[in-house]
Amino acid sequence: MTPIVYVLDDDDTVRDSVLNLLRAEGIEVQGFTTGLDFVRQARPDGPSCLVCDVQMPEIGGLEVAAELARLGNDLPIIFMTGFGSIPLSVRAMKAGATEFLTKPVVPELLLQAVRDALATDAAGLAARRELADLRARHASLTPRESETLRLVIGGLLNKQVADALGVSEIMAKTHKRKVMEKMGARSLPDLVRHAERLQIEKTRSR
Repeated sequence: MTPIVYVLDDDDTVRDSVLNLLRAEGIEVQGFTTGLDFVRQARPDGPSCLVCDVQMPEIGGLEVAAELARLGNDLPIIFMTGFGSIPLSVRAMKAGATEFLTKPVVPELLLQAVRDALATDAAGLAARRELADLRARHASLTPRESETLRLVIGGLLNKQVADALGVSEIMAKTHKRKVMEKMGARSLPDLVRHAERLQIEKTRSR
């Protein structure tokens, strides 16, 4: 999906300037005048970031960041302000800012910040999609396969897995093979890494 940059600033001149700068670079953009309008915006499936003024009527940039965090939206944020200070920049970074720029913003700095933010979000989206896929794969396991998974990642050998499950060693190997296939694991270390990402507890012994 095409990356998109949201630009939030109540100053029409500044907002239009940023929008035009990004459009000239071939970047898809969408402008907002208030924080309330923006937080109601549904986030796209593709990479995105927010270029946001710090001080605005109704709710400011830091409040927007707090609301996004409350909603579980980890959208990268590039803050802009005409009243830069060290305490404010510290607050912005604690609010999750990827960059803090002082107005008038240097175009090259803003463009680089946007590129970095979009790259960060793209990587985050890929990781979240991979995790969602792993969760779906894990959900497809039968109860017996889930039990086999915990035993296998706990380091038990095939015979020990069979004894723990109360089945033959051949059947234990069959369960293990199905687990590997369903979890998309090419090797035991691969399966262990998948399980760690899903925070699955190991069963070391009976």
